[in-house]
Amino acid sequence: MIYLDYSATTPVHEEVLDTYQKVCRKFIGNPNSLHKLGVEARELIEASSKQIADILGVKPSEVIYTSGASEANNTVIKGVCFKYQNRGKHIITTELEHSSVIAPLQYLTTLGFEVDFVKLDENGLVDLEDLSSLMREDTVLVTIASVNSEVGVTQDLNKISEVVRTNPKTFFHSDVTQSIGKEKIDFSCLDFASVSCQKFYGMKGIGAFIKKESIVIDPLIHGGKSTTVFRSGTPATPLIASFAKALRLAYEDFDEKLNRVSERKSQLLEGLEKLDVTINSNSYCLPHIVNISLHGIKSEVMLHALEEKEIYVSTQTACATGNYSKAVYAITKDQELAKNSLRISLSHLTTEEEIQTFLEVLEDCIQKLNLRSHYESD
Repeated sequence: MIYLDYSATTPVHEEVLDTYQKVCRKFIGNPNSLHKLGVEARELIEASSKQIADILGVKPSEVIYTSGASEANNTVIKGVCFKYQNRGKHIITTELEHSSVIAPLQYLTTLGFEVDFVKLDENGLVDLEDLSSLMREDTVLVTIASVNSEVGVTQDLNKISEVVRTNPKTFFHSDVTQSIGKEKIDFSCLDFASVSCQKFYGMKGIGAFIKKESIVIDPLIHGGKSTTVFRSGTPATPLIASFAKALRLAYEDFDEKLNRVSERKSQLLEGLEKLDVTINSNSYCLPHIVNISLHGIKSEVMLHALEEKEIYVSTQTACATGNYSKAVYAITKDQELAKNSLRISLSHLTTEEEIQTFLEVLEDCIQKLNLRSHYESD
């Protein structure tokens, strides 16, 4: 098997799974309970939160656990807009956002909020002049992902933050799900950030949002004591402890892992340039993601052809809706390229042999599918 869909989800690291299992067995108490078992569980959560906060460069009180990034995005976006709608109902975002950002924004428009999409340049980067022109007195929120999950375009959050800060009443949120463990983030330029543990070799079902300590928002879930008033529910001690382990492991040997991915990307691009495909990713993209478009072959057909050889890629982000990549279209303005796109996502675990085999199989599939299409058209 060759797995090239790491941006959708990652395999759980053995040490992370081991931590989860050990905590499940040893820390059985409800962390809200006053007895010894509850206190032990609560102390483990506090230690885990401190470790996470130290790695990310934030305060432990600013780490708020959720079931994943989708819940985190929804909580931040709705929580800010409902709490501060007296300041205004104007929101700014991009066409490169995950569906868990776009969907709550669409919902908010039914409640009288107004959403503007900032222009992107030819590389998919936010047009800072256009962002500045869109900023208004009643702009309550700007939400822009650090990395697009389909093409891999990486935004300059610090420069975007400088524009957002021209209005001190506007909050800046970023979905940094595709960045964690792959690049180092300066959280000081953000008011909110969303993360998901499954993207850095952790367990599914656990994520968080980072919220600046001084900011108050309306919670999405009410009732039930937790680690914070901003997200109710009994804290999931094993998941939180495994979150801390996964994050620590993700940033161990960071430069070495990044170099390994960059080498595999260079090898992949060199091979793709010899094939009948269009490469949609560019030099501003994270090395972990390479997006291509096929010519005359539907991406879903190619996905299943590769699957027959036990090679796994994506047509678009796993949570996307529709029959084409909105991110590819936003950058290329070409619907055919958007309809026929494939996302190949890499890891430090990806080997040179895996890339070579993938390129050989892809070339063979392109030839066979083109030949079949030729016969069917005759």
